Amino acid sequence: MLLKVLLGLMCGVGASGAGNGTARQGPPPLLLVSFDGFRADYLRRFPMRNLKLLYSQGVLVEHLTNVFITKTFPNHYSLVTGLYAESHGIVANSMYDPVIQKSFHAGTDTDPVWWSKAPLWITALDSGYKTAAVMWPGSSVAFGNRTASHFQPYDRHVTFRQRLGNVTQWMLGDGKEEGAMFAALYWEEPDQSGHIFGPDNDTAMSQVLKEVDDNIGLLISELRRTGLWGRVNVLVTSDHGMAQCSAERLIRLDDCLHPDNYTLVDLSPVMALIPHQDPEAVLALLKKCHHHMRVYLKSDIPDRLHYRNNERIQPIIAIADEGWTIVKRGNKLPRLGEHGYDNSLPSMHPFMAAAGPSFREGYRISGLQSVDIYPLMCHLLSVPPQPNNGSLNQARCLLAAETCWEVPLVVGMVVGVLLVLTAITVLFRFLRHRRPSASRPFQRLQVDDDDDDDDEPLLE
Repeated sequence: MLLKVLLGLMCGVGASGAGNGTARQGPPPLLLVSFDGFRADYLRRFPMRNLKLLYSQGVLVEHLTNVFITKTFPNHYSLVTGLYAESHGIVANSMYDPVIQKSFHAGTDTDPVWWSKAPLWITALDSGYKTAAVMWPGSSVAFGNRTASHFQPYDRHVTFRQRLGNVTQWMLGDGKEEGAMFAALYWEEPDQSGHIFGPDNDTAMSQVLKEVDDNIGLLISELRRTGLWGRVNVLVTSDHGMAQCSAERLIRLDDCLHPDNYTLVDLSPVMALIPHQDPEAVLALLKKCHHHMRVYLKSDIPDRLHYRNNERIQPIIAIADEGWTIVKRGNKLPRLGEHGYDNSLPSMHPFMAAAGPSFREGYRISGLQSVDIYPLMCHLLSVPPQPNNGSLNQARCLLAAETCWEVPLVVGMVVGVLLVLTAITVLFRFLRHRRPSASRPFQRLQVDDDDDDDDEPLLE
């Protein structure tokens, strides 16, 4: 029983603001901002003054384990649904659905048939909130003829300042109507530059990351100017990281498989194809192709990837090792930086930082699952979450209203208590079996009979 109590003190068990005996007020608004392709270790490698200012007043998750595949559309949609790619159906930036016999390419298809799971900006509408979405993947899609209360289709020519200005205006409201309670804002850097220069190019990436940090400084300044700073919860994150590629690490598909044998759906670093003949025969050829490429039949994709149970996942996929690129033919390297690799790789991990009235101050944890952000945001907004693959257990520790104990401390306490209980048990057994040296056997007390008093009562 004691062990259960101590384990219950771990992260996820604590007193929430709703149960402290005070009247519960409406939740603060929430602003979610994504800087695409922000690899977690950029925080360590480059000076990020404004980002550090933000999380010094709030919380930092050093590594987010994102979903597979580690591409922009699947991961951004996981952030706002809490679902793995196989569950929300946006399984890649390029897809083919054999049921509807249509193809999908990132940024060009807003047909609702692809987007079957409602994102948070739609779910929050059901709680009576106004919402906003600026250029977030899926934000232009209508769900049951509904979009966010305010949305802005993707246009790379719109500056971050302009996007942010729209968001803050929508969150403030116009005086007649309440402002948006939830807003999602997307920015395409440092992903674009990471593809061009590669994440290991410190000279180029330092300049890009400075511009990103300046935008975070602009975010803080704009929230202060409008009076939103300290009144809204701000969550800054990313969808995936980035790996360095090179021309010496090319896997040429045509060296292994004749083009007539398959239809290519997606190429690198996760290749998806539809075989034209026996899948086992095609699989055998691909397995001999290159020792830096793992090949799977759909049914054999590892469970840990959560990337098997959807019609849009093709009969055969191949996953390149970190830094390797799959091409059709030739020696040309498409990009110096790439993502999409196994989501267990640290290079694929983004980060998360947050500040605001609901978050702890100056607190950090080493890791979190990206699908856990959705239930956290629903909790912050008091919005009933849709079914999802995330959990609030660990994310609770980021909140000011929660009491969380660090795992090493709890483990130490449990071990200490077990040692004390063991010592007490041993001592008790020792004392119980120990015979005192001066003890004497029991003797009955003998009393002489007095015949004269036999018939007299004890008391008169």
